[in-house]
Amino acid sequence: MTDFQQSALQLAASQQTPAWLQPLREQGAANWSAASWPGRKTELWKYISLAPLQQQGDLRWGGEADDSAIDAVERVELDATCLVFVNGRFNAARSSVLPAGIVRFADADADQQALIAQHLGQVVDSQRHLFAALSNAWVDDGILLHVPRNQTLDKPVYILNVATPEAQPAVASQRLLVVLEEGSEAEVIEHFASDAREQNGFVNSLTEVVVGANARLQHYRINLEEENLLHVGGVHADLHRDARFHGFTLAQGSRLKRIDYQVNMRGEGAHMDLYGVYLPRNKQVIDYHTNVEHCVPHCTSNEVFRGIIGDSAKAVFNGRIHIHPQAQKTLAELSNKNLLTSRTAEINTKPELEIYADDVRCAHGATIAQLDETSLYYLQSRGISAADATTMLSFGFINELLTQVPEQAIQDYLRPRLASLFGQGSEQVGHLSYE
Repeated sequence: MTDFQQSALQLAASQQTPAWLQPLREQGAANWSAASWPGRKTELWKYISLAPLQQQGDLRWGGEADDSAIDAVERVELDATCLVFVNGRFNAARSSVLPAGIVRFADADADQQALIAQHLGQVVDSQRHLFAALSNAWVDDGILLHVPRNQTLDKPVYILNVATPEAQPAVASQRLLVVLEEGSEAEVIEHFASDAREQNGFVNSLTEVVVGANARLQHYRINLEEENLLHVGGVHADLHRDARFHGFTLAQGSRLKRIDYQVNMRGEGAHMDLYGVYLPRNKQVIDYHTNVEHCVPHCTSNEVFRGIIGDSAKAVFNGRIHIHPQAQKTLAELSNKNLLTSRTAEINTKPELEIYADDVRCAHGATIAQLDETSLYYLQSRGISAADATTMLSFGFINELLTQVPEQAIQDYLRPRLASLFGQGSEQVGHLSYE
């Protein structure tokens, strides 16, 4: 067992937790203790190093933050039920009054506790996903979003997770459980952010989703933390008969950033759309792993991920589609395209198809390219500087995915920030987005 694993266990032992969550915590601690620490020969972690975690030293929970630190983080402006967590702690003063169906684990009544216990830690495979085991070992609070049968949430649910600087490295554990019953609908936005000051902590986030028969979830996950903050996160979903899961994720890199998407097709007719953008630069790293399990017939999935890797940054994309023997009439597609904007940028991409059924339609592909010299020359011949030409072509590479985001407030939030990231004015980016 590594020093980090031991320190994480000691931190778990220091927590006070409700008795009804104790079995999950004990199982998580057992799985975490028994797990081998990933190394270069571990396939799921082959291209990314966990050394930044091992350098954390003794772990401690994040503390409270003053209002100025929270105000420094710009949030998405939309009419939504807002839940704010600061360094892993729920901030009631900055959050909306929780409507029926949304409850903190710590405030759950007997029926809600039973529902949480039924699904929490059951969607995710904590033996396959190492940091899910740690999340189970650390769980003491979180959010349950439960939408009853044939109901639709009046407003989106916006969960803002804020990290603020600490004198010593601190950790935050984020947990979300979404349960949509038959015929229900919801929109959920998870936003991970920090202020501009240097961070030195670690965030372990885990979202579990159960989409019932003929239910629909629109889910967003935005990771725009300061680049020294370490983040390991995952979204794990079970889709039942005719369920619909529409996802969008966008992330900058950091010293360590790993995000997993695991989607399990449990009922016939289920469908998933997942669009992703990753934008590491400087010496940042980012690692996206997606895995779609087609367990039953007549399901469809579509994944489109695009990355722009600059400077000396490194990106990893691993997309796996697993077609089980009984999953006939499956339609599954995966596309990953990458743009390298410097000679020292690096991408490791690995699309995978594992098919055990014979009546399926599947396609996957990956590309790696640099900016087209002819296009650059054309723009510069029209009086556009080399820097602006590079920026315009880079933004155009991901703009197709941004325009497909159904929530306009998300588009309005991201465009000026991407403009700043690419080093040009938001007016030019805004004009480009409507061409």
